[in-house]
Amino acid sequence: MKFFLDTANLDELRQALAWGLCDGATTNPSLVAKEGREHHAHILEIAKIVKGPISVETTSNDADEMVRQGEEFATWAPNVVVKVPMTTEGLAACRRLRAKDIPVNVTLAFSANQALLACKAGATYVSPFVGRLDDIGHDGMQVVRDAVQIVRTYGFETQVLASSLRHPLHVLEAARAGAPVSTMPFKVLEQLFKHALTDVGQEKFLADAAKLAAQLEKHKARV
Repeated sequence: MKFFLDTANLDELRQALAWGLCDGATTNPSLVAKEGREHHAHILEIAKIVKGPISVETTSNDADEMVRQGEEFATWAPNVVVKVPMTTEGLAACRRLRAKDIPVNVTLAFSANQALLACKAGATYVSPFVGRLDDIGHDGMQVVRDAVQIVRTYGFETQVLASSLRHPLHVLEAARAGAPVSTMPFKVLEQLFKHALTDVGQEKFLADAAKLAAQLEKHKARV
């Protein structure tokens, strides 16, 4: 499974890359706005750091405008992926952008039927939003499972990008579902490292190592 970081924060991206755990990035206008920089300039900064796919979101309900924005975004960096919404206009834009060999991430997918439509439109990625479905009492991960099965059954080239992941269990469930990509906030990536027994075990190992070192020093002193 590839890990994309759902952030526009440069420090978070650098840290995840240093860990070897950032295969790409997903952004949206809200995430970029948090960084207080102009959109184009900030995406260029991200592209200097992240060599994998970088999703950049269109901001229109009109297919023509989405295509225009997508064509512009594609000139910013070779690894830009254009995000379009899971709407009739969004899928129309997806088809047109894919015809120009521009990669597309269909976002805001909340059902398996929507994922199927994105696949048929030729999307490079389709992003089921797990956490937002859970918020309204639905099983968000089931959409990921169904979407993965659809892709496997029909041999679509679209990759299921498990999105809106809120905690480590979401990441685990997406991996078990066979999603080829997951995107998560930096704090969720950090939580994947954590386990109380790991911390306790490491403390004991270090304490015992210190005891061994002290015993060695005593032995040297006697000799």
